[in-house]
Amino acid sequence: MEHKLHFLIGEHLKSVDFGNVQKISDPACGGKQHIPLFLTEDKSRDNQLCKVDYMIIKNKRIKVIIEIEETNKKPTQILGKLLTSGIAKYYIHETPNYEKIPMADNVCFIQILTTESLKTNSKKREQWNKIENALNEVLPTLKTNIKTYRLFYGDSKNIDLNEITQFIKNELDK
Repeated sequence: MEHKLHFLIGEHLKSVDFGNVQKISDPACGGKQHIPLFLTEDKSRDNQLCKVDYMIIKNKRIKVIIEIEETNKKPTQILGKLLTSGIAKYYIHETPNYEKIPMADNVCFIQILTTESLKTNSKKREQWNKIENALNEVLPTLKTNIKTYRLFYGDSKNIDLNEITQFIKNELDK
């Protein structure tokens, strides 16, 4: 399956200098590995919650998680991605000694949704804006390390990559 928006975002972020960070992208974003998140320090199937599309690690802590949706853009999918990442505590992969990378105290979760298949009169953009606002209202009340949520949308021809980049830079400076 072709993931035009995933690849565009992944390649763009790969070219950006975010300072002293580690950037990890999954195969759809041009990377070579999956990015699993776990409930505990135990790297086992029963502890694995999800695999994210892109992640930025700063000071050996997960700082930014990015999810890109090109097919299923329903509220359940959008909210489900945030919640599974929000209750995860660690990234564990084939790092030296399967190092357990914990969440930072103030993780930023970014979702990027494609508008490619939307009809002209679609109300999805309005719905997504309402979801973003509602999540930002409720997020401070949740017991999660995700403190910032941002939703961007567009397609591979008109997504504002500079706006996404600047947002990430601001979050990394916090």
